[in-house]
Amino acid sequence: MLGLAALWADASAYHLREANAAYQSGDLATAIRLYRAFLKDYPDAAEIRSNLGAALARDGQFAAAIAEYNLALRKLPNNAQVRMNLALAYYKLGRLPEAVPHLDLLHKRQPLELKPALLLADCLLETNQAQKAVEVLTPLAEEYPDDRAVIYTLGMALLKDNRTQEAQVLLDRILRDGESAESEFLLGQGELLHNDLVAAAEHLKRAVELNPKMPWAHSLWGQALKAAGKPELATEQFREELKVNPYDFTANTEIAMLLRQDGKLDDALAHVALALQVRPNDPGALYLRASMHLSQGLNEQTRQELEHLLRDYPDFSEAHAALATVYYRLKRTADGDRETAEARRVREEAQRRLEERQKAAPAEKQ
Repeated sequence: MLGLAALWADASAYHLREANAAYQSGDLATAIRLYRAFLKDYPDAAEIRSNLGAALARDGQFAAAIAEYNLALRKLPNNAQVRMNLALAYYKLGRLPEAVPHLDLLHKRQPLELKPALLLADCLLETNQAQKAVEVLTPLAEEYPDDRAVIYTLGMALLKDNRTQEAQVLLDRILRDGESAESEFLLGQGELLHNDLVAAAEHLKRAVELNPKMPWAHSLWGQALKAAGKPELATEQFREELKVNPYDFTANTEIAMLLRQDGKLDDALAHVALALQVRPNDPGALYLRASMHLSQGLNEQTRQELEHLLRDYPDFSEAHAALATVYYRLKRTADGDRETAEARRVREEAQRRLEERQKAAPAEKQ
């Protein structure tokens, strides 16, 4: 007869075999249950924990998958697949700043591997780090001169980094192949940078027609429409963007401001939270959140948020004014007076700099 230890081992092996079979057949609930049963007996089995993470991610449970991948990575720090799966889970949840260090490590280990490099560049662009995205993609463009994904993403990064001439060279390559969503998007982005709102809107509209699920296209079209004084049409495009990419920073902040105007503060704050997942330190989004907390009467919470914001961005006049309001509500009159004066000083200093630039501009043209 088998001893108890052998019987227990047999039971665990059975759980593992059945878990693998369930995963392969797409029965994710069973796979997850059996992987967890196995890991109760063998909690240090990092490969199986990674399998559990994969099953959870495939089932859409990305937060739970992240926990399992992190545990697996402690035992398997050099396993590229586990690290890539972890980065993808962060990406799917819009937690891009947390995905970046893992993708950066993978990219440094294999600089010419396309998948981690393109995903890293995508995260860098979404988190407003265009220059770093250019640095990642430039060697790939030399290695893979005909790869459309590399050319397109690098072109977008160069445009965001205001390197329009270099971007035009790449755009010409895409245009040689005829009209495409990618070429129309890049043309629209370039026109928007040059403040040609009509041309930008036409190109971005065409990009969306060619590929309605193209990330960033609806959002950029919305920005062009808003700048052209068409807020209702812009809002429609921001909503369409969130159907494609629920973590788009611009679309979330724009929809949040609209909801705030309608008095739907809880819904607006949910969109700000999504935006801050992507750019946790963005001053505009942080101020937007604090201003809505102020509207909700959360004075102490707002005070802490605004004081923290102003430590990093001391020239943010609107934040000084809002903090003054909070101090007055908290009966801290002297502090309120100080922040009122500071808001005035910052505004006057900004106006002075603007007037100096305007005076200098005619001289530069001569």
